Parts: sequence; C-alpha cells; structure tokens
Amino acid sequence: MSESPNFTSDRFARRKDELRMSFSALAARSGVSEPTVKRILGGHLRQASFVNVASIASALGIPLGLSETDADEFCREQARKQAERIARLVQGTSALEGQAVEGAAYRRLVEKSYHELLAGPRRRLWSEP
Repeated sequence: MSESPNFTSDRFARRKDELRMSFSALAARSGVSEPTVKRILGGHLRQASFVNVASIASALGIPLGLSETDADEFCREQARKQAERIARLVQGTSALEGQAVEGAAYRRLVEKSYHELLAGPRRRLWSEP
C-alpha cells in the first residue's frame, strides 16, 4: 500500500500520541492485533492490508477522505460516548435494584461523567467502562 500524506506511519503514531491512546486501546478500538498495530505505526505501513490501515485510521479519527477531525473534537465525541455508556451502566444497575435513574438525573449523570472524562487522563477515554 503506498503512503499518502494522511496515511503515513508517522502520522498515525503522532495521532496516537496526540490522543494519548495506548497500543492496547488502539488495538481494541480498531479490531487489529496489537503486534500488527505496533508494526504499522513502527514504519511498516506499506506491507499492511488496507483493511487494517483503514481500521486503525478510523480508530484514530483519521478519515479516509481529505479532511480530519480535530483531535480535541474527537476526544470530546469519545468522552460523550463514554459518558453515555457509563450512565447506561448506572441506569441498568439501578434498575435491577428498583432505583432506576430517569430523565434529568440521567442527563446530569451524563454531563458529570463527560466533564470528568475530559478533565482526567485521556487514556480513560479509550478504555471500556
């Protein structure tokens, strides 16, 4: 696979560092094995399959097109997804105990989780709650 300006091993590695994403989190998010992720980011992009490169690019928020999502915006989107996932977990657990979180309380929980995720270490954005 030939490299374009958006698809270079260095670009992928810089983006991973910019997002403060671990290799294991990138592997989990992309569905590509960790050794393959390390190999691709280590400079062996040309030998990689398009499917693996596209999966890693997507997990890093690097689109196949010409434009790229701003890293901070990508982190905010991920924080929102994580916050909603956390709130659903709390809601599900509370429902089992007969104390379901509803409406405004649910939205407050999402907002609180969202802000805590953004304020904390970025690696928390890429892990499963």
